[in-house]
Amino acid sequence: MRINPPLVALAIGAFGIGVTEFSPMGLLPGIALDLGVSIPAAGLLVSAYALGVLLGAPLMTLTTGRIPRRYLLIGLMAIFTLGNLMSALATDYYSLLVARLVTSLNHGAFFGVGSIVAASLVAPDKRAGAVAAMFMGLTLATIGGVPLAAWFGEVFGWRTAFWGITGLGVLTMFALWFALPNVPLPKGGGVLAEIRVLGRGSVLAALALTVIGSSAMFTVFTYIAPILSSETQASTTFITAMLVLYGIGLTLGNIWGGKAADRSVDHTLIVSLSALILVLLAFTVLMRWPLPAAAAILIWGIASFAIVPPLQMRVMEAAKDAPNLASAVNIGAFNLGNAIGAALGGAVINVGLGYPAISLAGAAMAMLGLLMVLGFAWRSRAVAAAVV
Repeated sequence: MRINPPLVALAIGAFGIGVTEFSPMGLLPGIALDLGVSIPAAGLLVSAYALGVLLGAPLMTLTTGRIPRRYLLIGLMAIFTLGNLMSALATDYYSLLVARLVTSLNHGAFFGVGSIVAASLVAPDKRAGAVAAMFMGLTLATIGGVPLAAWFGEVFGWRTAFWGITGLGVLTMFALWFALPNVPLPKGGGVLAEIRVLGRGSVLAALALTVIGSSAMFTVFTYIAPILSSETQASTTFITAMLVLYGIGLTLGNIWGGKAADRSVDHTLIVSLSALILVLLAFTVLMRWPLPAAAAILIWGIASFAIVPPLQMRVMEAAKDAPNLASAVNIGAFNLGNAIGAALGGAVINVGLGYPAISLAGAAMAMLGLLMVLGFAWRSRAVAAAVV
């Protein structure tokens, strides 16, 4: 796909959101020490952000339905910028907690509305690729933005990282202002139509698949550092390198998933989930050796994010007559899957099954997702045959 300025502007926004979502994980020790709280208490800042995404996605979408898309996206990035500014200026734990909640309110609506706008900017047979181009900013954040924020936080203090993200928010607002065209408001019956579509069986099924697919990814990824430290006997440098390698895999998977989903959403999901099952099963053994573990992590990253563009397209297609709320809620579904995956992996650890069993649990979630895709595809063919 040729360079498309509006998609680049959306990708910059996605990059900023990715940095602000994931960078606190690397800043927690500094935040905890500076604010005089425990690491688990500082960890609640991450949970607060996820909760804000879940609540903010439907709230922001339903209350902004009549705002022109260009101005809405700029306004959402203004909320993002304000939240990060509040984080940089926070003087105590609770003010930082509130700041993180404010920051998170834009997340679901930005990706939800942004996906629809991105798809509207290209030809119909390029829509999944356009969505993937926007999400490219999120995957690139895991490669460069998050490590850079962690480095700034380590050298200059955690507030410096949030000042930098605030500046990125201002840059994104200017980029959206100059690059985005005046996209027409989506047709539909307003708030009630959006809510009715959200209750449609095909939409709920697509959202459930998103939760399961995201859970398969985060069951293992949440605990990748202790897995590598314990099973691979890896150094901190190696673990950091593996996180960057995983981010490269996410970026490659996003590119392939977007292009493949333009040809067939179901086929892309079947191939990606099958690959995810196989690599997670192999990882239970390969995690013992550095080089095989690295190869598995790269493939795992590719398979993990290759499912994201087709999952977003599946929801948008199922809710195409009123897609805004469903598209935004789907971003919340990704975050819900993150939480479920982390809880599942934690439960495996707590019952004493060992780190390899976490990878088995992730493979089981991916298998459940694959069975759902195959079941939905079979049902669609059966319905089509009955109509004929």
